[in-house]
Amino acid sequence: MRHILIGICLIVFSFSVSAEKIEKDAIPANIMDQIYKKHPNALNISAEKKSHFSQELLKVFYEEGEGDKKEKFVDYFRPNGHYFVSGLIIVADDLMFADSKEKLKAEFKEYDIKDAVLVVNPNGAGEEYDVLLETGGKSWNILIDKKGNLEKTQAY
Repeated sequence: MRHILIGICLIVFSFSVSAEKIEKDAIPANIMDQIYKKHPNALNISAEKKSHFSQELLKVFYEEGEGDKKEKFVDYFRPNGHYFVSGLIIVADDLMFADSKEKLKAEFKEYDIKDAVLVVNPNGAGEEYDVLLETGGKSWNILIDKKGNLEKTQAY
């Protein structure tokens, strides 16, 4: 019985940390309205489902501007469309927790970070890193908590 319960918990956990791409047309209208209100010229909008601070969220990427003046943005929304927080796109090696760098090297040996976002809990309960990295021809979504612990799922 104990093994069954542990198996169920692992299945539920694996679904909660996985990222699922959302097509632009499937992003809720109230979220799109908020983005266009803040950034009327937003381009290249994409989204994925994520979990941060034990909450299911929608991570929305978009750009504004042209050429060298193009800026990238990341906002997180609750499933009901309420704004949660803006993520800070970072240069991973400069700002990540010291323990996380060591744990990433231990887990992946050689890797290339493609995207790293600092997510600060608006309720004051800490910060996490939302990282996309490539290693051995595979992409991984990595969630790094304030203790440097890694939660990983293979990306799409």
